[in-house]
Amino acid sequence: MASTSSSGEAGVVKFVVEDDGSITARDLETGLARGGDTKSEALAQLAEVLELHENGGEPITDPDTFLGEELDIDPDEIEGDREQPDFSG
Repeated sequence: MASTSSSGEAGVVKFVVEDDGSITARDLETGLARGGDTKSEALAQLAEVLELHENGGEPITDPDTFLGEELDIDPDEIEGDREQPDFSG
C-alpha cells in the first residue's frame, strides 16, 4: 500500500540546474536538498541525507577520529570555535 504526505508529494524529487551548471535534487516532501555535478550524483547525495534524516547511519562518537580517518582533516589545524551545534532537535 502506497502512502502520500499531506502535501501529496511523497517520493517526488525536483531537479534544478544551477547557474554554475551543478544540479540540485530537492525532496518536495521533506524540503531537503543536495547537489552534485550530475543528476545521479545529486540524487545519491539526497538519498544519503534522507537516510540520516530518518535516523539512519551510525553516530559519530569521536569527532577528531572521524575528521582524521574519514575526511583526512587534522583537527589541530581547524581554526575558530570548536563548539558543536546541537542536532538532537
